[in-house]
Amino acid sequence: DVQLVESGGGSVQAGESLRLSCAASGYTHIDYCVGWFRQAPGKDREGVAVMYSGGGSTYYGDSVKGRFTMSRDSFKNTVYLQMDRLKPNDTAVYYCAVRDAFCSPNKDAYTYWGQGTQVTVS
Repeated sequence: DVQLVESGGGSVQAGESLRLSCAASGYTHIDYCVGWFRQAPGKDREGVAVMYSGGGSTYYGDSVKGRFTMSRDSFKNTVYLQMDRLKPNDTAVYYCAVRDAFCSPNKDAYTYWGQGTQVTVS
């Protein structure tokens, strides 16, 4: 079974930083896309950052460009989301997700999801 486990969420003040981690297991495809999504209360789940296994540019949502950075440690099967200069409207549950083949910022394109980690910025 594919498992994605997020960690690193918490409560911080505006302007501070957090680093989220997503550890994957059981996924054996070589060609995939992994992404970070978030969902604030009463809002739809939105794409934050997505990265293709074969390299190339990482997609970032407009609201996080220049503040968030996604990275990957292939040896650890882990992806990260470094979140700097956090704002109150970054408050949400953050999820990682994986799909086969090419990337999409559309949450409906993703097959496997983690349980999410809460980020609260005040």
